[in-house]
Amino acid sequence: MPTAIASEATRLSELGLTDEDLARATGAARSTARAWLNERSAPSGERAERLIELVALVERLEQVIKRDYIPIWLRKPVPALDDDKPLDVIGRGDYRQVARLISELESTTAS
Repeated sequence: MPTAIASEATRLSELGLTDEDLARATGAARSTARAWLNERSAPSGERAERLIELVALVERLEQVIKRDYIPIWLRKPVPALDDDKPLDVIGRGDYRQVARLISELESTTAS
């Protein structure tokens, strides 16, 4: 029963994000994220919102850093996020904090 949102999870996996990464970013159990990746279920509610936010951020990151570096960047402590990892910040529902940081990367790249 593939859905559009489950397909987005699969696309993130193709970029190198794992079930553990998706679980961290959405607050889901790792087994739940694995079920999304296997298209046995799809996120809903707040977990779907977090996944959509993650997808939006990844799409923006694809414009400013190499695709194979995106999973690494999302897992690294970032000084501009008080040394928090972007996946954890997204998981707390603070998508905008990460989006602001990506905006800075976008403006640096555009210069």
